[in-house]
Amino acid sequence: MTIKQGDKLPAGSFKVKTADGIKDLSTDEIFKGKKVVLFSVPGAFTPTCSNQHLPSYLKNYDKVKAQGVDTIACMAVNDAFVMEAWGKDKGVGDKILMLADGNGEYTKALGLELDGSKFGLGSRGKRFSMIVNNGVVEKLNVDEAGYALTSAEATCSIN
Repeated sequence: MTIKQGDKLPAGSFKVKTADGIKDLSTDEIFKGKKVVLFSVPGAFTPTCSNQHLPSYLKNYDKVKAQGVDTIACMAVNDAFVMEAWGKDKGVGDKILMLADGNGEYTKALGLELDGSKFGLGSRGKRFSMIVNNGVVEKLNVDEAGYALTSAEATCSIN
């Protein structure tokens, strides 16, 4: 079943690369008691994700945070090493939390998996964005054709 607005996020965890190595980060650690903008891309370093989607959140970081957002997080069905390298390449610093869903388990729990095998990508996640308040989805956008519906501008109603 696909997650929808008003649903509580399922419990799960992600991998993140830290100075001390790979660390598990639980959904409670990310979402409990916080307002979070979570967006997902089909793959790190892919053209639309790298050139438009992730940069929309970097460019609008201050405007998103001004809306009371505690954390901006990007997830992908990639490993933590790739997510860290992509974040460094795009200059995210500590502005965007880069979450690895390496086996796609969390993506599947959300019901937002994508079959990218015709592109040689295997199972990935759909391009989506959500605003999550204390673990509950307040707004959800799923974009099947590009990134316009899931950009920072659309997700956070920024002009």
